[in-house]
Amino acid sequence: MKGFYNRLLFIDVGEKTFTVQPIEDDLLKKCLGGKGLASFLLLAHNPARVDPLGPDNRLIFATGPVNGSSVWGSCRHGVYTKSPQTGFFSESYAGGTVAEHMASTGYDAVIIYGAAEHPVWLEITAETVEFHSAVDLWGRDTFATEDAVKQHVRELRPEVRKCGVVTIGPAGENRVCFAVIENDYWRSAGRTGVGAVMGSKMIKAVAFHGGRKKEWADADQLADFCREFARRNKDNPGVQAYKTKGTPMLVDIMNDVGGFPTRYWHKGRSENRHGFNANALHERCEVKPHACLKCFMACGRLSVVKAGRHKGLKVEGPEYETIYAFGGLCEVCDIEEIVFLNDVCDRLGMDTITAGNLAAFTIEAVHQERLTYDIDYGKVDGIAQLLEDIAYRRGVGDVLAQGIRFAAREWRMEEQAIHVKGLEPAGYDPRILKGMGLAYGSSDRGACHLRATFYKPELSGLVDPDQIDGKAEIFTEWEDRLTIFDTLILCRFYRDLYQWEELSTIIGAITGLRLDAAAMRRVAAEVTDAARRFNIREGLRPADDRIPERFHREPLPETGKVITTEQMEQLLGDYYRARGWNEKGEPMPEE
Repeated sequence: MKGFYNRLLFIDVGEKTFTVQPIEDDLLKKCLGGKGLASFLLLAHNPARVDPLGPDNRLIFATGPVNGSSVWGSCRHGVYTKSPQTGFFSESYAGGTVAEHMASTGYDAVIIYGAAEHPVWLEITAETVEFHSAVDLWGRDTFATEDAVKQHVRELRPEVRKCGVVTIGPAGENRVCFAVIENDYWRSAGRTGVGAVMGSKMIKAVAFHGGRKKEWADADQLADFCREFARRNKDNPGVQAYKTKGTPMLVDIMNDVGGFPTRYWHKGRSENRHGFNANALHERCEVKPHACLKCFMACGRLSVVKAGRHKGLKVEGPEYETIYAFGGLCEVCDIEEIVFLNDVCDRLGMDTITAGNLAAFTIEAVHQERLTYDIDYGKVDGIAQLLEDIAYRRGVGDVLAQGIRFAAREWRMEEQAIHVKGLEPAGYDPRILKGMGLAYGSSDRGACHLRATFYKPELSGLVDPDQIDGKAEIFTEWEDRLTIFDTLILCRFYRDLYQWEELSTIIGAITGLRLDAAAMRRVAAEVTDAARRFNIREGLRPADDRIPERFHREPLPETGKVITTEQMEQLLGDYYRARGWNEKGEPMPEE
């Protein structure tokens, strides 16, 4: 089928061997690529109840059929495994430039298993896989590692002009359960601990380069579509908003509606927001819009601190989620200090959402005299020290490196911990945005905001945030459309621009498949059911779909709002029915 190579690369890193196997068109028609393909591969190749940090857990890098094409928003790759943070299905996506190089190797997915005896980095090309010693790289941060691997490739392969490199930092090496895989310095496959799985296999980095190119079903139609799409949408108000302010614009939006999580989820508004909102970022840093390949939105903020103790520090960001995690939950008042904490996390290779949540949770524990540690709200250096202690698993950091569920049990704070399935939520309080309660509860990877990005219709007024009746059906259609995004591997920020009609055109021009909205929803349902079956096989119970009790019983002080237990139960029950699942959330048996 066009748009695919019909090839899988299996790598046994312990034995230092690899094999190439075909993929049949029938499977690709059923699941497309990306998340769809990876879901079926994990079900087929991962042993049930496998140890996430054991050698038999598969780590999958996948592209979608649009990767390598001219489709806008297509330079993204996915990483899939069983999560060491949640114990369930793990998916994480990153932009930048790597997907282009990954696609050029000529594989639709790379499946890695086993564990090396000593640190290695892998070089994957269209012809072979090379296993290089990474003993000299072990212990380096993500930036230094990326630089070193790219230099090695230039020296080893002078004919190779560029390559894509993914790396882990000390957090991944030390198997911190929320470690990330980084690329292009600041791009992260960020949630659920994929970096810890890579570290457990003793893989420090993977470099991709090749010269393979895909064939398209209708190259002329594809070119015409992309040209017209850009002409029609480059001046779209939403596009211009992202290009002008990036995701930090959400600080004011969420604060105004009273749903900006503050002081470890005790408040919905921050009195300090003017110190770290989008205006503060652009006033106190030199900021340039920065885009992934194949993108005219340029939502990234390439930011350089202008003055103070961090003068000259450069990051791409901070994104809204990092600002909420440290500025809101930890009450760090200044954008320059959030840039600093962002940089610490990036270099260590750890997820900023979980890191900020855990830091605030630790502050709560200290306030309650459950442990002794030099940290408090707004105390940046104490937070930075905690991040280092987590990455190197020192003292309190060793407890937190095992995740929120473990720390909450250790400190007898389980009723206070905010997470679903072991994954902390993003910066959208479900007491204000009720659909986000369903999003957090139903997501296959835990309290995730991205599976349906349902904060968007609720904030824009397209859907009433307080609506309960009928919301699950609306949510399910949003989730289906964005599941198709993840099978193609498209950027979420194109969600308003790629509706069902545009997705149908893209799929047709790329693959030759003619799918209307109903047919695409059937594909999305297959993928969602596969991920759900994986989770049930790994021990998922209905209780794992529930959100923290605090959201039911602790009103936000500014608005008095909660999401009631009854509301959440109705949303989940309606969602199960919309998915065709039984009352326990179990899909129908496969035919």
